[in-house]
Amino acid sequence: MQGSSNNSRNSNLTDQAGEPGSIFNQSDSLRWRSSSSRRSRSLSRVASDLVLGSIRLSHELADHILADVDSSALAQIGDSGDRVVEEEEEIDSNVMISTVTDEAFVMLEGLRPTDAVSPLAEEPIFSTSKEDHAQLVKTASTKDKQYKLPHTLDYCAYLIHLSVFGFLGVFTRYLLQKLFGPGHLALTSDQTPLYLDLPSNILGSFLMGWFGIVFKPDLRHVSEHLAVGITTGYMGSLTTFSGWNQKMHLLSSKGHWMFAVAGMLLGMLIVNESITIGVESAEGLRKRFNCKLINWKVDTKGRHVAVTATMLFSMVTIWVVSCVLAVVKVHHLTNGAVLWLGCVVAPPGVWTRWYLARLNGVGIGKKSHLKWFPIGTFLANVIAACIMAALSVISKAVNTERSGVILSGIQLGFLGCMSTVSTFVAEVYTMRQSGHSGRAFIYAASTVMGSFLLGTCIYSVPVWTKNYY
Repeated sequence: MQGSSNNSRNSNLTDQAGEPGSIFNQSDSLRWRSSSSRRSRSLSRVASDLVLGSIRLSHELADHILADVDSSALAQIGDSGDRVVEEEEEIDSNVMISTVTDEAFVMLEGLRPTDAVSPLAEEPIFSTSKEDHAQLVKTASTKDKQYKLPHTLDYCAYLIHLSVFGFLGVFTRYLLQKLFGPGHLALTSDQTPLYLDLPSNILGSFLMGWFGIVFKPDLRHVSEHLAVGITTGYMGSLTTFSGWNQKMHLLSSKGHWMFAVAGMLLGMLIVNESITIGVESAEGLRKRFNCKLINWKVDTKGRHVAVTATMLFSMVTIWVVSCVLAVVKVHHLTNGAVLWLGCVVAPPGVWTRWYLARLNGVGIGKKSHLKWFPIGTFLANVIAACIMAALSVISKAVNTERSGVILSGIQLGFLGCMSTVSTFVAEVYTMRQSGHSGRAFIYAASTVMGSFLLGTCIYSVPVWTKNYY
């Protein structure tokens, strides 16, 4: 019904654009089409919040609520990349645009304003009285008074938050590798399906259920920068798909095919269960402690300056310290060289994944086919997995201690942060919860199997033919 109504509106505008005395002339029609496109993209972000809210409210109601949600919104649940900067501006500007264009639609179709219904809720979006309309404009003006950073500074603020939380993600992943690895608890290793990065992928997927689904609207209410920093920056860097994929290649290249298959299946099942437990535990916590974060909202110039300055200072400090320690430790080949080198190259990895995420929900081609498929996340994971496989071959071919340390640092930092399991599993989880289990299976299988097959050609084949063992 919604689509036919929009088509009718477009038809009316087109038919009347060239008539004398019509409501819109040709240039007005073009301007309306441009604003309509912007509104549709910003509505995708609103729909994404609707998806998160529906999952948070009830698993039983989720299928009913999500049935009418655009598939592109599901693809943007994990991350929409740097489009969030444009969407923020569009949402603010469309507060007033919607009151003009929708009212024009009503006039063109011969409907009374009270007959117009919001596309996301069965409520009238216009009032019949001038007093109510004035109140709507007043409310919009009050919202506009909230301070917004200029576009360039806003974009830089996202990059800064991503860098700082990316550093924290690398630190956490490295510490979990050491804690659960052969040197301490000895629960994970490169010789079994329980690969070294499994604990960090489990923790990141669990936290994604908390902060990437249940509490994400609350984080956005406080600060969009904080929400992106925690979900894309920290949890995206805490988890790594390329590291998981490469460990399976190490097993298969040595002939341990059953271990490799078990590692892929167990890894997928465990992280899916982790995000489910995360969502359910967060729902229980939210119902028990209904805390509000309204007092923490970053909506004034002073708060924006204070937060951005603090995060910038943290980023510069960590980056400078990492650079110094990386140079010293790589030169002397001492412990910690891989960690600090990984921190040096971590921010570009996070930024690359965030930029690629802008492709999520866009689709392929002019007709935007497969809008439900998170292309950005898929490309980030597959490309990072292929590069890691190539670097592993180079490391075996060069076979020196220093080159091994440098390549391991790049794998830990840049490629580990460029790929992600938390966002990947959140997208799979959301597809399943919305009743699209088939799409979830296709997306998961194409990512895991596609990366493994490409990695086999890039890594395993040279290892077998050149006897790199």
